[in-house]
Amino acid sequence: MGMLMNGKGQVTVPADIRAHQGWQPGDEFEFVEEDDQVILKPVPRTETRGEQFVRRIAGKGTANMDKTTDELMEMLRGD
Repeated sequence: MGMLMNGKGQVTVPADIRAHQGWQPGDEFEFVEEDDQVILKPVPRTETRGEQFVRRIAGKGTANMDKTTDELMEMLRGD
């Protein structure tokens, strides 16, 4: 099965191969050259997806939490 590389150097891995391998968006890979071949190898995860998510969003919140629940509900409802 032939695949074309686009102008950004990207190649799409067919969906059936991604599903069979269990690959998901955000998975990391490395290219390894062996003799005259290039092999695509997944990089083992060192943290869970949840841990990655928490690391990415940590410290990004800007909420002002000095309001009461009633004040927040009024704000959200537009009352």
